[in-house]
Amino acid sequence: MKTSKFTAALTILLISIFASELFSQSRKTPFYEIKVYHFEDQGQEAVIDEYLKNAFMPAMNRQGIRNVGVFKPINNGEVKDKRIYVLIPFKSAKNYIGASELLVKDASYNNDGKSYLEAVYNKAPYQRMESIFIKAFDDMPAMQIPALKNELQKRVYELRSYEGPTEKMYAKKVEMFNKGGEIALFKRLGFNAVFYGSVIAGSKMPNLMYMTTFEDMAARNAHWDAFRVDPEWKKLAAMDYYKNTVSKNETILLHPTEYSGI
Repeated sequence: MKTSKFTAALTILLISIFASELFSQSRKTPFYEIKVYHFEDQGQEAVIDEYLKNAFMPAMNRQGIRNVGVFKPINNGEVKDKRIYVLIPFKSAKNYIGASELLVKDASYNNDGKSYLEAVYNKAPYQRMESIFIKAFDDMPAMQIPALKNELQKRVYELRSYEGPTEKMYAKKVEMFNKGGEIALFKRLGFNAVFYGSVIAGSKMPNLMYMTTFEDMAARNAHWDAFRVDPEWKKLAAMDYYKNTVSKNETILLHPTEYSGI
């Protein structure tokens, strides 16, 4: 009996130490959550928009969480699976965990988001919702606000996802962005990156994600044309060490909503 109690106490102590270490490390490196709302019609879209604009984002601001981005795919009107992407920056893993707990206690949030939060089962505001949790890369440990001067809704935001065939090969692709200099290359070419990070919880793993921004589609295409012919990129891409590190990539072109924080 004493042995059992000792084992239980030791387990609790180890969990406590691990959690403390995680939160201590997370203070040094920001985290991001990307929420993806899947919906099918304008009715659902309107409810989600109202909730995000009038309830969720103000509540995040009250918690000190700002620069929340809300985006819609450029081709939303052409596909059955319509989506809204919400990018939320967190200072730490503890900040991420505590945010949901604070929302429950926020009276204004619960009142302002009533049509969304109290929707009946046969009139749900979305088809499904997914969450992707991301840890920022070492070479860009904080969100960057795009240095663009044009109107927000005319901008093109590009969200990319790179899946690796194995954890080991994926780690090499992450290294390519950091030590390999890919992040520095994007910066030199003026891609206006918002974030780079490793997905630590999501449906597609192992993978990394990043977001860049441009004044319009023409500017986006011109930047990528310059990237493809850049000598530094050609040298990096030709290295055997970094070959076959991506098994699947996805590019999602987005426009920010009129109420987006970035």
